[in-house]
Amino acid sequence: MQLIEPKVVPPLDADFRPAVLADKNFQLNTQLVGVRAVLGLERGAGDISRFETVVYPEGHPDFASNFSYIERIVKFLLWQRGGHTVYVGAPKAVGEHVRSVFSANGAQKFDFHFMGTQVYEKEFSVVICGADEVPAACETGKLLGRNLAGYRIGFDLGASDRKVSAVVNGEAIYSEEVIWEPRKNSDPDYHYREVMTALRTAAGKMPRVDAIGGSSAGIYVDNRPMVASLFRGIPAEKFGDIKNMFMRIRDEMGVPLEVINDGDVTALAGSMSIEDNGILGIALGSSEAAGYVNMEGRIMGWLNELAFAPIDYSPTAPVEEWSGDKGCGASYFSQQCVFRLAPKAGIEVPVDVTDAEKLKFVQKKLEAGEDGATKIWQSMGIYLGYGIAHYAEFYDIKHILILGRCTSGRGGDLLIEGAKKVFKTEFPELLKKIELHLPDEKIRRVGQSVAAASLPVV
Repeated sequence: MQLIEPKVVPPLDADFRPAVLADKNFQLNTQLVGVRAVLGLERGAGDISRFETVVYPEGHPDFASNFSYIERIVKFLLWQRGGHTVYVGAPKAVGEHVRSVFSANGAQKFDFHFMGTQVYEKEFSVVICGADEVPAACETGKLLGRNLAGYRIGFDLGASDRKVSAVVNGEAIYSEEVIWEPRKNSDPDYHYREVMTALRTAAGKMPRVDAIGGSSAGIYVDNRPMVASLFRGIPAEKFGDIKNMFMRIRDEMGVPLEVINDGDVTALAGSMSIEDNGILGIALGSSEAAGYVNMEGRIMGWLNELAFAPIDYSPTAPVEEWSGDKGCGASYFSQQCVFRLAPKAGIEVPVDVTDAEKLKFVQKKLEAGEDGATKIWQSMGIYLGYGIAHYAEFYDIKHILILGRCTSGRGGDLLIEGAKKVFKTEFPELLKKIELHLPDEKIRRVGQSVAAASLPVV
């Protein structure tokens, strides 16, 4: 697959080869000679996503380039939308390549095991078929949120603190943050007690409770945490108690309850604040987190784990430490990127401090106007421009909400400046289509707790 050098080069990464440029070049070259290729991803109770493109026909001299093109598209779709079964409606050799790569011993064996047994509790499989045989799309999403009437509880479970609010007709009348250590606790009862304590505290501030909504980092399927860093201390034999914890809490509290990924709640809060839809929220923190509200205001039930979705096809791209893949979002849109680029910028980051302190160390240099630190955020802004252009191939977007600790101070302005420079140079159509936002008072008008509390329908 031909890789295209960007017109806007990150000052600290001359080897960067944006996924969006390679994909668009491939699509341009296959436009007149190609055959239809359809990918389908089945992820739950009849939920199916589809993605259509064009590939080289059998016998074409560039046929082999189909393999890397489709493999990268499947990789992105799996982490964007999720799926335990992938339908490849394309020339048979392309399907066979995807099946080989996404197998128990293939190059993407991490995805095979993770998406199959861990997330969807099914054997992961690849079905090779004709383009017309891929099942029809079936994903209406959930019209969650914006339900403000009544007495509600909203909570957010973080790695270092848990937050809860008592919300009456859309106004938080009481909120608290309590320090906790979920990652260090291996007893599911610890997590249950902590969450119940928070809920009972908020419930005590209101005459009754009509509904409960929550957000938490991790992958949630039908109110069940399938994978979450908060629960990394829970042994596998006890994880079933965690998966069913919120069902248990719902039954004991006796009211509707919804828990979803915190990125989706952030996007929902942004949507409620600016009173518009088509929002993709991207948080540049310890990793990359994302959430999406579609054009109809629905939360799709997609994974939106863009930290593990590729945006750089360079053979020298950094390896993501967990999944083992190259060029994934976490290495470009998080503090991991700051630490990766710091040596190239001539900055020696202290090794005997926490990651949060490391980031602050570099950010102080940024605020002081040091050239090396400035180039780090300029590079990240260029990454962001090409990354958003790539995301726009898979999401229908009107607004990008950029958040997280890497956006504080001068960093946020440099990120927006870099992204807009890329749009102006490479994708002028996106300047009119997509609006970039840093959180301001308008965006913060509806807080995370209120948005979470609004999730359930009564």
